Amino acid sequence: MALQVVNSAQLLCSFGTSPSNLTVLPLNRTSVDNQPEATIQDFVPMVNVLPFGMCVSPSNPQVAAATAAAMGVLTPQPCLPATASPWAPGCATVTIAGQPALDSISTCTCLWGGVVSIPNPGQQTVEIP
Repeated sequence: MALQVVNSAQLLCSFGTSPSNLTVLPLNRTSVDNQPEATIQDFVPMVNVLPFGMCVSPSNPQVAAATAAAMGVLTPQPCLPATASPWAPGCATVTIAGQPALDSISTCTCLWGGVVSIPNPGQQTVEIP
């Protein structure tokens, strides 16, 4: 079973060099361990999904330009998350503020090809189907 994801969950991007944390705003939310529970709609770049250190995706225009300037040597650039769609699949049987709950097996994609995963959901007690 998957775990419910809450504020401060650890996130990883397949093209990032560092982990990040999920920020869940406490608007009309229930809590687990005094942390607001996340929904699949908590994917907004620089609000919910914070930078992952440096980006190494060749699809990122900043990385591509820096790599070209370095004569083809991959040159990482600061990560600016570009998550443009909700987390999937989420938990269809549990809703929070009218949205499917975010579970620990969901992923989100970045426009530059990265897959954002949730290695630590921020709590270890609440399982969801």
